[in-house]
Amino acid sequence: MTPAGWIGVWLLAAAGVAIVAEGLLAAIWGMAIGKRARLLAERIETERVGLEADVERLRLAVEEMARLWRPYRYALRRLRHPLVVALLRSYARRGAAA
Repeated sequence: MTPAGWIGVWLLAAAGVAIVAEGLLAAIWGMAIGKRARLLAERIETERVGLEADVERLRLAVEEMARLWRPYRYALRRLRHPLVVALLRSYARRGAAA
């Protein structure tokens, strides 16, 4: 074989070694990423459970607030009427002018 032929064989062997090394490196990195992904999934699941519990507590608090304000609904509806609001603002202006 000619010297150029041997150079080609050595280049082919070096390329094979480089491909195997890159494959090993990719496998190691892939396993590390997989491990981190599993840990992240577990952490997300834990946070999701806590968030659902907080949402349920908030829903119960809103229901309790609605139940407690039920006797005052009529009065609050009347106080939000535009004429009542205008009258209260008028009283406030008169009080501030005096």
